[in-house]
Amino acid sequence: MKTTGRTIFLTGGTSGIGLELARRLRDLGNTVIVSGRRQDLLARIAAEDGIDGLVLDVADPASIAAAFETVTTRYPDLDVLVTMAGIMRAEDLRDLGHLATAEAIVETNLLGTIRTVTAFTPYLLAKSDAVIMTVTSGLAFVPLVDTPTYNATKAAVHSYTQSLRIQLAGTPVQVIELVPPAVRTELMGGATNPEYMPLDEFVDESVRRLQQEPDADEILVDRVRFLRDAERENRYDATVAALNPGHPVAAGV
Repeated sequence: MKTTGRTIFLTGGTSGIGLELARRLRDLGNTVIVSGRRQDLLARIAAEDGIDGLVLDVADPASIAAAFETVTTRYPDLDVLVTMAGIMRAEDLRDLGHLATAEAIVETNLLGTIRTVTAFTPYLLAKSDAVIMTVTSGLAFVPLVDTPTYNATKAAVHSYTQSLRIQLAGTPVQVIELVPPAVRTELMGGATNPEYMPLDEFVDESVRRLQQEPDADEILVDRVRFLRDAERENRYDATVAALNPGHPVAAGV
């Protein structure tokens, strides 16, 4: 992926990894547009960072369709889509009440990604050089027991991205998967967790890898390889147990 001179639309860009990535990409000389559900946050970002934004709820197909029309009309040079929007919530699968939480996570993380990619792909196919970047997680490869549906949606987006890449092979659209480890953001209260990767370090390394590995299918910082490579390195069970120390039965998965 060429990292300068692009016009980039990033969903879920009002906080955390999305906002910090938008800032870095802007600093590299790209036009960046972010989206989110709260107009007040978008207005603050526009005022403080000079990054344009629009209201978008990826759980609402009509909102996605409206965002597509707005972005492509205002920014006809759009050539990069980043599907960052997602939610992460704990669930107890023994409690029937978890189903509403699971459905909300699937609606946002999986269907939101699929619907957004579907809306923008024909437009990007008409470009001479375009990119679709999905965002998954190290938890797509080794589960955090307390967030089962989140893990499942990220695994599904990983598989979906692989199929998308194969189907778009030979077209002007490059398909990239960004795979974060646990990063210090507000997601699940992780902003102050000392075991998580600092946000600025994650984004710095990710952007550096985009620059150094322009043809990469996956952007993997060093700290996510503990999860990403667990199965291929035959240490899956031990990694599940290490990731879930409060669940002793994990050692027997």
